[in-house]
Amino acid sequence: MLLLCCKQMKFTELVRLLEQNGFRLIKEKGSIRYYVKTGHPRLIRVDFHGAKEVPTGTCHAILKAAGLK
Repeated sequence: MLLLCCKQMKFTELVRLLEQNGFRLIKEKGSIRYYVKTGHPRLIRVDFHGAKEVPTGTCHAILKAAGLK
């Protein structure tokens, strides 16, 4: 399990973290992106906003859903 800090993480950094852990983009509709990983039962939804900071609660929820926290 990784120890990750969501303070001041940008959406681009969050997406890079998901991709480094084996998730890949499968669908994109507007600013909403869906990521999947082989062997992981859930789709991970990210409302992508580029260089903006990810709200702390949103970051925790995404990392928890991805099994990274």
